[in-house]
Amino acid sequence: MPYLRFKGFDEGFLRERLTLLVEEFSRVAAVPQEVVKVEALSVTRITETPRSVEIFMFPRPQEKHDAIAATLHALLSHFDYRNVHIFFVLLAPSLYYRDGEPLKSVSWLP
Repeated sequence: MPYLRFKGFDEGFLRERLTLLVEEFSRVAAVPQEVVKVEALSVTRITETPRSVEIFMFPRPQEKHDAIAATLHALLSHFDYRNVHIFFVLLAPSLYYRDGEPLKSVSWLP
């Protein structure tokens, strides 16, 4: 946790840039690199949909979410991935279960 889920991206690109993506995300989000999970989603488009990055994470102040989105946007634009939709799916620790038990605390959360 958190999860970065990329839809519509080349898996090779993600694998090649994995270290950079995780380093930059963890720096801006203020989370340890080892807790960042990255997934490449394979989807079948029924209607036209844009590339997107879904970020599953615990809530932060709006400024932190803005900074994360701006950082990912800049990185992806640098590699010619433009017009990417970036959105957050905010999770509550009390509704996140590990081994059937809700998280009571997350050591790296502010």
